[in-house]
Amino acid sequence: MVVDDLQVVLRTFGTVRSGAPVFVLVHGIGVSFRYFEPLAEELAKRGIVHLLDMPGYGSSPRPRRNLSIAEHGEVLATVLRSEGIENPVLIGHSMGCQMVSEALTQDPDLTDCVVLMGPTMSPSERTFWSAAYRLTTDITREPFRGNWTVLTDYLFRCGPIWYAMQVPHLLKDRIEERVPRLSARVLVIRGDRDPVVSRPWATHLASLAADGRFAEVPGPHVVMFTAPEQISELVKEHAGR
Repeated sequence: MVVDDLQVVLRTFGTVRSGAPVFVLVHGIGVSFRYFEPLAEELAKRGIVHLLDMPGYGSSPRPRRNLSIAEHGEVLATVLRSEGIENPVLIGHSMGCQMVSEALTQDPDLTDCVVLMGPTMSPSERTFWSAAYRLTTDITREPFRGNWTVLTDYLFRCGPIWYAMQVPHLLKDRIEERVPRLSARVLVIRGDRDPVVSRPWATHLASLAADGRFAEVPGPHVVMFTAPEQISELVKEHAGR
């Protein structure tokens, strides 16, 4: 898809039936929709799944300009509107949580149901060296398949240059200022061995939402690989509220 001068790759699959839920999965920094595949397979048993490669990530070409979180959010909202994706369960992971919350801030009617998995880092930890240390620690806790998917996306699909350009936007973003303004139901999910997202930060972010909940599943930061079934059940319950 083309949004202004930006390109987005959208992959859609799943179970088509009357009343089936619709899920939209938005990845984090450096990666692509490939790391969502274990969770997407579970969600596809319940409904339609839309996977996005945002501009500069995965199969989407690198833009000519550096994009802010606000611009990513605008692109996401435009894609959902132009594709007629109405009231999906909107799921973000890591920096994807920032994109999702920004899209909803700009267009509150996109959905009434949001899931934030591993939502970046607490304000006191948003420095380059703290982020680097936590991500390095996380590598030692991830399964081989998860590490392989993430690292090949980082190195060969996103690339170090675009990654380095995007990091400052991730670190300076203030998701905690947007979540209290969301009218949607918010579920915050954290892996119990996630060194990137602390439990106090995740529970605090959930408490900021007007209708927020917190849940913890087994695993490190990329919980889609370690607990896809549990997350699918949590998403189903959250969507059905």
